[in-house]
Amino acid sequence: MRRILGFALWMVLVFSLTACSGQGVDYSLSSAESDYQASESDETVAEDASGVESAEETGATPVAHADTHEDEGDYTWDASMVIPVILNEDSISADNAGVNVEGTTATITQAGTYSLSGSLTDGQIVVDTKDEEVVRLLFNEVDISNAASSAVVVSNAEKVVIILEDGTRNQVSDASIYVYPDAETDEPNAAIFSASDLTITGNGSLTVNGNSNDGIASKDGLIIAGGNITVNAVDDGIRGKDYVVVEGESINIVSKGDGLKSDNAEDAAKGFIDIKSGSLNITSGGDAITAQTDVIIADGAFELQTTADQNDQIEEAVSTKGIKGAANVQISNGVFNINTASDDAVHSNGSIVIDGGVFEISAGDDGMHADATLTVNGGEINIKKSYEGLESAVITINAGDINVVASDDGINVAGGNDGSGMMQAQGMRPGGGMGRGMRSDDTAMFSGEPPADAGAAQGMTPPQDGQMPGGGMGQETFSANTNYYLYINDGTVVVNAGGDGLDANGAIEMTGGVVIVNGPTQQGNGALDYDAGFKITGGVLVTAGSAGMAMAPDSSSSQNSVLINFDTSMAAGTPVHIQNDTGEGILTFAPAKDFQSITFSSPDLTTGSTYVVFTGGSSSGTGTNGLLQGGSYSAGAQYSSFTIAEVVTQVGTRQGRY
Repeated sequence: MRRILGFALWMVLVFSLTACSGQGVDYSLSSAESDYQASESDETVAEDASGVESAEETGATPVAHADTHEDEGDYTWDASMVIPVILNEDSISADNAGVNVEGTTATITQAGTYSLSGSLTDGQIVVDTKDEEVVRLLFNEVDISNAASSAVVVSNAEKVVIILEDGTRNQVSDASIYVYPDAETDEPNAAIFSASDLTITGNGSLTVNGNSNDGIASKDGLIIAGGNITVNAVDDGIRGKDYVVVEGESINIVSKGDGLKSDNAEDAAKGFIDIKSGSLNITSGGDAITAQTDVIIADGAFELQTTADQNDQIEEAVSTKGIKGAANVQISNGVFNINTASDDAVHSNGSIVIDGGVFEISAGDDGMHADATLTVNGGEINIKKSYEGLESAVITINAGDINVVASDDGINVAGGNDGSGMMQAQGMRPGGGMGRGMRSDDTAMFSGEPPADAGAAQGMTPPQDGQMPGGGMGQETFSANTNYYLYINDGTVVVNAGGDGLDANGAIEMTGGVVIVNGPTQQGNGALDYDAGFKITGGVLVTAGSAGMAMAPDSSSSQNSVLINFDTSMAAGTPVHIQNDTGEGILTFAPAKDFQSITFSSPDLTTGSTYVVFTGGSSSGTGTNGLLQGGSYSAGAQYSSFTIAEVVTQVGTRQGRY
């Protein structure tokens, strides 16, 4: 399948070497960004257990979607042809053949534009027309309640557009218990219910109280193109079966079920959510934003919080993710504040592509999890709390600023099902395959076979002879797979992990960027943990952690690395300084946690040169993520010296795995 893939080309790492003795190298990245270039690709794709295809290197572009029902003519009308419908608490006035009134129920039977105003204490507006033209409902200070059913029902129409008149405040509320004509009938089931395409727009406000089930529901497509909309719902807040398109001003949802939802499971071109702009504030007992196929976000401001209790989650198999696209999630821009107390913040059973945006994430499980591929082409991702920060079978970082705090692995390259953090919270052993938790909605989880030949196109090396597989107490128990890959091509990645910092149940390739890892303090994990090789050809890598499982990039690399093991553990904040034989500093690093090993790789480590390692002391340089840059270093205690004779140099007592 041919795909259009976007590649982010960022300026390479800038090294500013100072001439003064003891001064450090500037490892900051240039902020300049080159233009994205779209190109066609014949790359192989692989199919996961759900049948969703995923591109192997930079994530999948969402499949072609069904056309939406939006038309420019939906939003214009002849004011002289507007038909008034007056709501008088317990009666309705409408002098037009297109409106049939029976008590407190008004049924609109002809296409046209109808202006609704006033209140109904127990009534209903019904649209039932076979015309092929649009029905417009102008809400002008409307307040409709119903004691036995929905407040607004579209039973049949080509499409219906609800316009919230400028500056008006409107409200609809349904019954808490519906009365149906027979046991086989279960619709309508929302305060505003439509069996046809529905659009809501305008510059007024609308409050919807879904007291029985959903707030707003369409069995076809749903477009929210304007208005200040507030929904309170016993189940789902806003649901469009075929699709939900949002280009509105403000949406506020409080729901016990999902917040914003599209759930067509029969058609791969439908079941998507497309958010072009707007402000969304969602508090939900289920997923905040969830689509059966794709979630596409171009821009907007998002406050997303899911609140289901962890114990209930396991027993009742409730998914409480922040953003979930079963096939794909693609985010171009926006500001995101996501808090998922017991689940993933951003999730896909297929692929995730992040092209930009600012993310503040606190997750009970993974910060971002994709079963197939996770690609970051830009943006600022701050994962303040997670079980694992980033997780996928293939992770590619092309640009961006990523900061991860994880109680287990910071970045985990593995296959398997979702839910490790949830299982860990219940005192169960985390691990892959059968050991990980699965929620009822995650039936399309990645089967364990990653994208075919994902690494071959990248020129990755096969596992080295005698290489030990990863693992250890408290680690993931996925088996190694040569198609699991972590690619770091540019950007800044900072990890603070309780488990492994960078964990690849396959291989790692780094060609550029800056990676800083404050890894584990326990000996059963390592700042680096890979099973099938780590090839570094560019960039700066600095890791600190325990020494029991310490690793460095392997001998297939073209850039030199050094692994330094210390005799005893050192306190967090203790500077480690490396300078060359002329006294010029190439690294001053103060880890954020206690440590007994340091791994360092940089273009400044040159073959044949000798370097001296100091610990302690102080630096007048500016600290960023533990790197002390510029200024001067006052020597502490000399620990050791080493000469670069091979691609990987080991200093100190041999421990861990090399």
